[in-house]
Amino acid sequence: MLQRNESLSQVAAVVGPVVLIVMDGYGLSKTDAGSAIAAANKPTLDRLFAQHPNIRLRAHGTAVGMPSDEDMGNSEVGHNALGAGQVYAQGAALVANSIASGEIWQGQAWQEIVAAAKAGSAGKGGRLHCIGLLSDGNVHSHIDHLKALVRQAKAEGLRSVRIHALIDGRDVPETSALDYVLPFEAFLAELSDADFDARIASGGGRQTITMDRYDANWPMVERGWKTHVLGQGPQFPNAGAAIEGLRQQHPGVIDQDLPEFVIAEQGRPIGTIEDGDAVVLFNFRGDRAIEITRAFEEGAAFDKFDRVRAPKVSYAGMLQYDGDLKLPARFLVAPPAIRNTSGEWFSKLGITQFACSETQKFGHVTYFWNGNRSSKFEGETYLEVPSDVVPFEQRPWMKSAEIADAMIAALQSGQHKILRCNFANGDMVGHTGNFRAATMSIEAVDLALGRLLKAVEAAGGVALITADHGNADEMFELDKKSGQPALNKDGSPKAKTAHTLNPVPLILYHRIPGLTLGLKQTATAGLSNLAATTAALLGYDKHADWDESLLTVGG
Repeated sequence: MLQRNESLSQVAAVVGPVVLIVMDGYGLSKTDAGSAIAAANKPTLDRLFAQHPNIRLRAHGTAVGMPSDEDMGNSEVGHNALGAGQVYAQGAALVANSIASGEIWQGQAWQEIVAAAKAGSAGKGGRLHCIGLLSDGNVHSHIDHLKALVRQAKAEGLRSVRIHALIDGRDVPETSALDYVLPFEAFLAELSDADFDARIASGGGRQTITMDRYDANWPMVERGWKTHVLGQGPQFPNAGAAIEGLRQQHPGVIDQDLPEFVIAEQGRPIGTIEDGDAVVLFNFRGDRAIEITRAFEEGAAFDKFDRVRAPKVSYAGMLQYDGDLKLPARFLVAPPAIRNTSGEWFSKLGITQFACSETQKFGHVTYFWNGNRSSKFEGETYLEVPSDVVPFEQRPWMKSAEIADAMIAALQSGQHKILRCNFANGDMVGHTGNFRAATMSIEAVDLALGRLLKAVEAAGGVALITADHGNADEMFELDKKSGQPALNKDGSPKAKTAHTLNPVPLILYHRIPGLTLGLKQTATAGLSNLAATTAALLGYDKHADWDESLLTVGG
């Protein structure tokens, strides 16, 4: 249990609230080349870095529970670490370890999927469908996990596998689809024989179909359902031809925005999903997996769109995507059991908490922050600002002003001791690859931050300003030799839409007279240190499970 620490008596002067501000996608690059952050006009942030204590936090790789330090961080694992105060092995590592040990194949869920595919689709010899993101971005999925599923399906005696491939271009280079699709189709062809038939059956860009989140755009999910389940969409002989053909039809489109496609023979789709089939969603990250899971699992109660038909299938997720809602009911690998989060422990202390973001990141300051828990803890208040359903580069300011308004009102109410928010701009606009829009997104956050910090000061509070990972800090692919942006054939900079491996800032802001607070830079300082730092600002010892506080007092 958290206890008051009398040695932190000076911090008792912080009678106002502690405000936690996440600037999503704001990394600290080693170079200004290609950085929308460096190019942005950001007087508030410039003053913060010049005049207030600030350090760097690790926000990728093992610091957030990923398998290696070559793996970028993401918003899910970043907010897990920020809220939990500790690091858990995350989806990618859990799945990779389970496959390596063979445990996944011994589990009841996989055995049920195999049995269902064999028994339910006798006319097809047993059919398994695998839906998910086809890349090695290791943020939502990994192509190696999919390959393992297909190999094991053959080993188990299944005769038919159909892949419904969501094209990435977001966690990997923006036009790299063929680098994954062509070798994967060759892999399937080599594995297939007279007794085993594995092929890609449908697909489309991840921002066009299937992978919506937070109920922001159900028509995306409907398009995915019609593509994967019903086999509706432009037809092509194979996925490689689909990518090439759609690029010709839509010049300049990047992979994540590619339209849907269906693979057909003689005008008939080769992989519609039928009664008795088995379906595995091989993404391991939860936020963009929940809605399509609901479409498969909710039965007659489902009312988000007309499914036309809802085949009776045996469905499994790679992980359970929502532990509170029990979605899905069947999953191949158990997710991490995140316990003793900061939200839970502050709630038990009777400390009131406020969380706010727009729809695109609302789940990150609620669900992910609280250890993948949908329900609130006692004393928590949530406020969601609805996101605009438009391309982010068209409105790079997004809802930063409205989030600042809501946070200022919550501060002025005096009802909350800890407040947290997320400004989604740097990440969501960074993913578009539009450099000018990304600079504007940072400028919008800077404006909102300036207003919000005035309210923090007026409330006698303290703010901790950080980020969950980088993105807008590297908007171009950099040439390894020159360090300058790599160029396309037409001489334009080659856009980078993925997260970065850069550290993120932690800035401590207050203007309380007579109070000297600082931050200590350590070699291991990471996102998980925020919970203990917050507790210290409130005058409490950290929970025993949490990583250390980075707060210094006096001196």
